[in-house]
Amino acid sequence: MTALESPCLARHPDREEHLCGHQTDRDLSDRPADRRAGFAEWLAKQECTDCWRAAKEGNEQDKAAWLEAKRAEEQAESETWSKRYRMPPLEGTVRAVAWGVRCRHQVLAASYTALVLEGETSEAEWEGIEEAARTITRAGWWIDQRSSEPDDLTELLQAATETDRPTENPHF
Repeated sequence: MTALESPCLARHPDREEHLCGHQTDRDLSDRPADRRAGFAEWLAKQECTDCWRAAKEGNEQDKAAWLEAKRAEEQAESETWSKRYRMPPLEGTVRAVAWGVRCRHQVLAASYTALVLEGETSEAEWEGIEEAARTITRAGWWIDQRSSEPDDLTELLQAATETDRPTENPHF
């Protein structure tokens, strides 16, 4: 008896091939007899395992490329923002500094929106908050605050320790 003649081994019915055009045999003996035909029909509408994996790897590569481009765009925007608002360079590893610059930008932008644009903080009060933020140059501190609530920024800045503020008068 060949694989095609066995009731437990099924080549996909009708077209005898996957959606991608490849043909495969599949052991369906682990399925109840009354569910084999429906499953075989479903399999025929799918790509074969090799094509599915290749497409998934392609998607992962596309996703990784998209993410890398998005991060580069965010990094450029954050660095431009940092220069515009005279934010001092951050300290840490190369990777932490890049991430910290993005986090600082996101934290301060979200806080400005919440406190000044939507809240009751004046521009003069915000300038004081911004000055306090300039004293924190440890990249890790900004990374740690990335998920904080925008309204908590003032309290977080006050809670920062001396290790987060390596110098009292950072050079811009």
